[in-house]
Amino acid sequence: MSNSSDVIITPGMQAYIDRNSSYLKEREQYIANEVKKWKFDTIAVHGLYSVQDAINDYQGAIIEPIFMSSSQAYRDSDEMAAALAYKIPTWCYSRIANPSTYYYEWTLALLEGYGFDGETSCCSTSSGMAAIFTAVQPFLKVIDSSTEPCNFVATAQCYGGTFQQFTVRLMQERNIECRWVVNANDIDEWASKIDKNTRFLYGELPSNPQLSFFDIKEVADLAHSHQLPLICDSTIATPALLRPICHGADIVVQSVTKSLTSSGFGICGAVVSRKNLVSAIVEEGLKEDFALNVKLLQNRDFGPNLHPLQAVMSLNDMRTIRSKMDLMSRNTMKVATHLQHHPKVESVQYLGLPNHPQHELASRYMWLVDADHDELYNQPVNRYGHLMSFCVKGGATKTRTFFDKLQRIWRATDLGRIKSVATIPAISTHQQQGESARALAGIPPNMVRLCVGAEHPDDVIADLEQALEKI
Repeated sequence: MSNSSDVIITPGMQAYIDRNSSYLKEREQYIANEVKKWKFDTIAVHGLYSVQDAINDYQGAIIEPIFMSSSQAYRDSDEMAAALAYKIPTWCYSRIANPSTYYYEWTLALLEGYGFDGETSCCSTSSGMAAIFTAVQPFLKVIDSSTEPCNFVATAQCYGGTFQQFTVRLMQERNIECRWVVNANDIDEWASKIDKNTRFLYGELPSNPQLSFFDIKEVADLAHSHQLPLICDSTIATPALLRPICHGADIVVQSVTKSLTSSGFGICGAVVSRKNLVSAIVEEGLKEDFALNVKLLQNRDFGPNLHPLQAVMSLNDMRTIRSKMDLMSRNTMKVATHLQHHPKVESVQYLGLPNHPQHELASRYMWLVDADHDELYNQPVNRYGHLMSFCVKGGATKTRTFFDKLQRIWRATDLGRIKSVATIPAISTHQQQGESARALAGIPPNMVRLCVGAEHPDDVIADLEQALEKI
């Protein structure tokens, strides 16, 4: 990708370009001939960090090194010029890239693209919110000042921070309309909100905290029929349970802070895109390799970079994501099944329960990756994630009394932890969007969001029981 259309290639620069072309070709062959043939767990453990990398470049270190350096030095002016024109592989400055973030990005791109016939790439970000901004911003630019303001279509059932970014930062501050879809399973509602100024469709699934879901392929087909990309936030599922790109989505947003980094050691995000995505916007590089384009151009200027230390810490957490999501999904199913019969619980929202309105639909999409190759299962297995919600009988006051009595479950706005965490969305994650917007999104004041961790589920249930006894 060229950083500038008027870059003059000197003979010295061309020598570096030629030298690095063989490296890039070898890496492409390594991915196609070896890495793409690995199972999901092997990709999660190794990514693109090879024995050859370790021995040749990093003194044999078996874990990816952390490059705690702000910048990269060059052999001469020709190499620097070629690197800053993005003609050769480089990391130049850690605001733009870093070897540690590269390994993180390559691994996530491979995991989100597992089972996909095409190619995927990834742009790391400092948080999940930065990932959302990174994903949507390139489509919202002014193409012609004489046209009407652009708009986009998004599911109303979404994380509170997403709602604020779309409502306040885009609608109120920039006059970019977000057209909310209330019933994400009504394809006609999606279609009715698209016009000639629509730039993309956006959906979160499973949604946080309502656990709503929609038909990815159906919505992707609708988007593509209008030459629009579909962007999906798949934070709750992770690629261990759902990979939207395999079903037609163009871009996936991950708040890697959550389940992918289950230890809770820091904040990070990622944008993963399939190459040659669908968009009516004609711009060199944007459609061909969206994630790389925004990494080297947009985010170079905005600076929502990921720290190399956090990249490697998250990468280490990601290595066991499949087994952790399996365990925490099974734990959550047991907790949800118990609570739906509790006399002090009004309702339980969990996609794994047969009475959930989207259970059948979610069961078509949410599968534990490679379960059919796992000696524990030897067949496809549905898993629905670690996030659930439930509504306490008696209204907001009794809900807060119950919440305050929890002893083992942590009271926090976090989720995706190895430890169980609960919050009341109406007074925390979705507080700022207001009562009417919460009603639109289906978030009552007596709803408790519970993210079940890796503890024994009987101990989680015991803590819930003793707290419910207090109301």
